[in-house]
Amino acid sequence: MRQLLPLLLLVHLSQSIFSQTPAFITDSLDSYIQQGMKDWNVPGLAIVIVKDGQVAFIKGYGVTDTATRQPVDENTLFMIASNTKLFTGTALSQLAYNKKLSLDDKFTKYYPEFKLYEPATTGLLTVRDLLSHRIGTKTFQGDFTFWNSLLTSQQIMQKMKLLKPEAGFRNHYGYCNSCFLAAGEVIPKITGQSWHKYIQDSILTPLQMNHTYTSIHNLSDTRLLSKPYTTSFTGKLNQVPWDDWDNLAPAASLISSVSDMSHWLLFQLDSGRYEGKRVMPFGVLQATRDINTPITSRRSAVVPTHIVGYGLGLIVGDYNGRQIYWHTGGAAGMVSVVCFVPEERLGMAVLTNNDNQSLYGALRAQVLDAYTGMPYQNRSKKYLADFNNTMADTLKTIHGWQARVKGTAPSLPLSAYVGHYTNGLYGSLDIDLSADKKDLRIKFNSHEHLTATLSYMDSNEWLLQYDNIEYGIFSVKFKLSGSKVVSIETKESDFVEEDPYVFVKQQ
Repeated sequence: MRQLLPLLLLVHLSQSIFSQTPAFITDSLDSYIQQGMKDWNVPGLAIVIVKDGQVAFIKGYGVTDTATRQPVDENTLFMIASNTKLFTGTALSQLAYNKKLSLDDKFTKYYPEFKLYEPATTGLLTVRDLLSHRIGTKTFQGDFTFWNSLLTSQQIMQKMKLLKPEAGFRNHYGYCNSCFLAAGEVIPKITGQSWHKYIQDSILTPLQMNHTYTSIHNLSDTRLLSKPYTTSFTGKLNQVPWDDWDNLAPAASLISSVSDMSHWLLFQLDSGRYEGKRVMPFGVLQATRDINTPITSRRSAVVPTHIVGYGLGLIVGDYNGRQIYWHTGGAAGMVSVVCFVPEERLGMAVLTNNDNQSLYGALRAQVLDAYTGMPYQNRSKKYLADFNNTMADTLKTIHGWQARVKGTAPSLPLSAYVGHYTNGLYGSLDIDLSADKKDLRIKFNSHEHLTATLSYMDSNEWLLQYDNIEYGIFSVKFKLSGSKVVSIETKESDFVEEDPYVFVKQQ
């Protein structure tokens, strides 16, 4: 007993110490966020931290709208974008648990006409594959065609056969939004309910997420939704249009608040229960947390992480010796992160309304540092230094392009470039003269409002400036053959898709 008593006392003291709220959270979090928002030019931010079955911290900062100065609070709505994916993965895991389907069912069981680029892959493709980003395509491949477009969900699925993979099936992590759309479209085949209704009935309603919406069109008053902003390509804060994710809904369409996201986190951390009531068996959640696709097994130089993989709409990894689960979400003008650590009974969500910043990621790491006992380092300041250097280089390049627009003439008359152009995946665009006949104007026909200006620089290079700054500013070229225009290679923001598109002029 003389040996046991000190040991019991040590355990008691240890539990007491680790149950205390870290000093960073009580003393510094407020000022850290306020300074970070200034540094990163973030108009509005909301955060929630849950710990030991309770909301430990919840608060809104800044404004939802820089014009009206409406303050952000815990009920302010943000697009959570790809944080939607875990909801889709959970819904399909629940159906699998209830023996309504198998995650290893061939996808062609539900859509016999579906095709991918390679016939062998089509035949092997399962629901699990679609939820695990492993069909071999590049990250974001096809998203310029699909994102905010006029295409229906079924048309997007038909176009997936045109996505040429860059790697072998199931041996490569390539983030695929259209794959999550396809997986979500299994739900109506099984239940007779739309993805929207099933998510509402099976998850949102039981968790009392009463102010979470499956579509921007479900909002009765968009004043509840924060305005989206970006500093991309200009260094200045610009408002951008809200995304309409309906045609990719299972990948990204949910709109929520940190108040509602606290319910989701508490559910995740209480093994599928909410307010003491069983909502789903823990086995449903466990299936979403199993790694299906490895991402890396190398130690990070930035955070105390060694292994990262992908489950079913969820990133799985480690952080300072704890197993963590998390995901980010990016919509035009909004980025977010949701993270939970079951071993610490800890979870958090950070929602923001500027998409060109890493404060949301720094906050995730900073909170994890505090609760797992890492020595303090200001991660926001560290991330900011690299960001500012990269942004300075980008702006220098863009300003250099803009300085080359001097009203000089290209090798062919402007009228030679006017016409109808097509791309096998995207569809078509039309190029016309600008109103003053000094530049060219592009209309991307698969999008309702996507337009851009082409201004000649020199050396057959043109300055492409999208009217929606979210898509970017780039130097592009036409391919010429003698006195004829053959094609144009366009570019869009890497936030949308990394690869350029070649549009061929139709004679």
